Amino acid sequence: MSFKTRTGTSHTGQPASVQQAPPGAAPADVIHNIGYRHYDGPRLGRAYARRSLFSQSLRGAYGLGRSAKSKVLPMLLLAVMCLPAGILVAVAVATDTDELPVEYTRYAIILQAVIGLFVASQAPQSVSRDLRFKTVPLYFSRPIETADYVAAKFAAMASAVFMLTAVPVAILYVGALLGKLDFVDQTKGFAQGMVSVALLSLLFSGIGLVIAALTPRRGFGVAAVIAVLTISYGAVSTMQAIADEQASTGSIEWLGLFSPITLIDGIGSAFLGATSAAPGQYGPDASTGIVYLLVLAALVAGSYALLIRRYRKVGL
Repeated sequence: MSFKTRTGTSHTGQPASVQQAPPGAAPADVIHNIGYRHYDGPRLGRAYARRSLFSQSLRGAYGLGRSAKSKVLPMLLLAVMCLPAGILVAVAVATDTDELPVEYTRYAIILQAVIGLFVASQAPQSVSRDLRFKTVPLYFSRPIETADYVAAKFAAMASAVFMLTAVPVAILYVGALLGKLDFVDQTKGFAQGMVSVALLSLLFSGIGLVIAALTPRRGFGVAAVIAVLTISYGAVSTMQAIADEQASTGSIEWLGLFSPITLIDGIGSAFLGATSAAPGQYGPDASTGIVYLLVLAALVAGSYALLIRRYRKVGL
C-alpha cells in the first residue's frame, strides 16, 4: 500500500508533513511538527503584573470591561453621591450665600450609607471571585507575590472609594468658585475635605477587603460588610446619644473610636476644622485626636497585614 506525502508549512513557519491516504483507506496517525519555540520577547516582570492587576481591579469596581449589568449599581451609587452636591451648589448660587450649606469634610459623613453600600458590593467582587473559582494560585504562578496581589487589590479598592467620595467634593468646590465664594476659604475647605475622604477610603477599603476575603461567597461578604459598617455606626451613635442625655459628655469622644465613620468624623473635627457629627458636637480635641489617628493607622496597617496572612494560606 502506498501513500502520497505532501510537505507544507505550519502556522509558525516550520515544515510539516501531511500524509494523504488513498480513498477508502483508514487515515494514518501522524505526528506534526508545529514548530514550538521559546518566548524571546520582553519580560515585563512583577511591576507590570502589579500595575495590570491594579488597573483591572479598579476598572472592575465600576463595572468597566464587564457586562452592562455589572455597571448599574456602582454607576448608580456614584450618581447618588454626586446629585446632592449639584443641588447644594445650585442652592448656594441661587440664594447668593457666602458659604456652602454643607462643609467639605461633612459631605462624606452625611452620605456614609452610600459609601458603605459601595464598599459592601465591590469589595467581595474584587476578592471573593478569585477565592470562589480558586484562581489565586494562578496569579502566584506568574512573577507576582502575595504582597503584590494584596497591594494591587488594596490600592484599587481605595482608589475606587476615593473616586466615589472625591468627585462630589470637587463638584462642591467648582460650584463654590463659580458662585464667586471666597477663594481662600473654599480652597482650604476643599483640601481638608480631600484629606478626609482619602483617610476614609483607606479605612473603609481595608475593612471591606478583610471581611470579603474571609469567604468565597459574595453574598455572605456583602452582608458581612454592611453589617460591620452599619451596625457599628448605629451602636456608637446610640451610645453617644445616651451619654449626651445623661450628661456624660466626656465619654462621647472616646466612644467615637469604635466605629469607622465616627473615627473619620473625629479626626476631621480634631485636625481638619470640621464640625463634629457627635451629639452636642462633642468631638475630640487635638490631644484626643492623636489617639484617633493612631487607631486609624492601626486599623489600616492591621487590615493590610491580615490580607497578607490570608493570601499566604490561600496561595499554597
